Amino acid sequence: MACRSIVLAPPCPHRLKTRMHIFSLLSLAAFAAWLYLAFAHGKFWRPLLPEESPTPRTFPSVDIVVPARDEAHALPRTLPSLLTQDYAGAWRVILVDDHSGDGTADIARQIAADHDQTDRLTVIAAPDLAKGWSGKVAAMNAGVLQSSADMILFTDADIRHAPRHLAHLVVRAEAGKLDLVSRMVKLNGESVAEKLLIPAFVFFFAMLYPFRRANDPNSNVAAAAGGVMLARRAMLDKIGGLTSIKSALIDDCSLAKAIKTAGGKIELTLTREAESLRSYPHVRDVWHMVARTAYTQLRHSPLLLAGTVAGMALLFLAPPLFFIFASTETPLLIGFLAWLLMTALYAPTVKFYGMLWPCALTLPVAALVYVAATVDSAWLYHRGKGGQWKGRTQSVG
Repeated sequence: MACRSIVLAPPCPHRLKTRMHIFSLLSLAAFAAWLYLAFAHGKFWRPLLPEESPTPRTFPSVDIVVPARDEAHALPRTLPSLLTQDYAGAWRVILVDDHSGDGTADIARQIAADHDQTDRLTVIAAPDLAKGWSGKVAAMNAGVLQSSADMILFTDADIRHAPRHLAHLVVRAEAGKLDLVSRMVKLNGESVAEKLLIPAFVFFFAMLYPFRRANDPNSNVAAAAGGVMLARRAMLDKIGGLTSIKSALIDDCSLAKAIKTAGGKIELTLTREAESLRSYPHVRDVWHMVARTAYTQLRHSPLLLAGTVAGMALLFLAPPLFFIFASTETPLLIGFLAWLLMTALYAPTVKFYGMLWPCALTLPVAALVYVAATVDSAWLYHRGKGGQWKGRTQSVG
C-alpha cells in the first residue's frame, strides 16, 4: 500500500486574529469587573466586625429560639453555652424539637438538669408541617408563638456562643436602635474541604450581599445570617410575624428583607463570638449545603442560572485560564492582573479564617465547585428533590 503524506492546512490568519481579539476583550472584561468589585461594590471584601457600643440603661427580656431537628449529637457542645449566658436582663431558651428521631428533646432536658438550668429551658414540639410552610420557619414560628419577650434571638442548635454574646447583641441593638441584629458565625474550617470552600462561601455571600450596603437604610440590599438573628418582637408583629416568610427556604435574608421593607433598621456583620460546630469533612458535604438552596436564590429561573454560570466563569475562571494558557501577550498579562486582584480581595477573608494568604490563590477552584453545585441545585429542583434537609424535602407548594 502506497504511503500518502497528509499536509495540514495552516490556521486561517483571519480566524486567529478574531480569536485573539475575543480573548483580549474577555480578559479586559474580567479585569474591569474586578476593578468595579474592588472600588465600587461596598467594600464587600473587607470583613466587617461589630462595633463596640455603650451599655444600655435597661435590658429587654429575650427568648432564645432554637429550632432543632436531630441535634442530639451537637447539643452537649452547644446548649450549655446558651443556658449559661451572662446577661443582666430576663431571658430563657426555647428549644423547638422539630420531629427529631434521635431523642433531641430528652437530651436537651438532661443537659439543662446537669447544669442546674432547668428553669432556663423550655422544650416544645414543632407542629406537623402545614402546607405552604418550610420546615425550619415553621419550627421558628412555634418558638415565637411560645414567646412573650421584648426580643427574640433565633440561633441554630449547632452553634456555640461566647458567654456574653447575648449581652453584646442586645447592647448593639439598643445603641443603634436596630430591629434586627444578625451575625455570620465563624464556620468550621478544619478539613481540607473546609479550608478550600468555607472562606469562599463567606466571600461569595458578601459579594452577593455587601454587608455595608445591607446595613445602610438607604440601600435596597437586605441580608442576614440565620445562625444568629436578634429581632425585636414589635417589628416581628409589624411584619405579620414569621407568617410573612413562611415558605422561605432562605429564611434569614427573607426576614431581613421583610423587616427592612417595613422601615426597620438591620445590621449584619461577621463575628468571632459564635462558631458553628457543624463540620464539612468532604467536598460533597459543602456541595449538598449549596445545592439545597442555590437555585431558590436564583428564583428557579433558567435564565438567571445561565447568567450566573457565565458570570462566575468570566470572573473566577477566565483570569487564571488566560494567564496559564493564552498564547498572546495581552490576554496573558490582563488575565494575570485580574487573578492578582482577585487574590488580593480574597486574602482578608482567608486571613479571617487563620490561613496564609497564598491560600487565596485557590479561589477559582472553589468557584468551580460552587458553580457545579448551583447547576446541580437546578437539576434537583426540576427532579422534585430541591430543598432537602435532614431527610425532609422542603416542599412548600
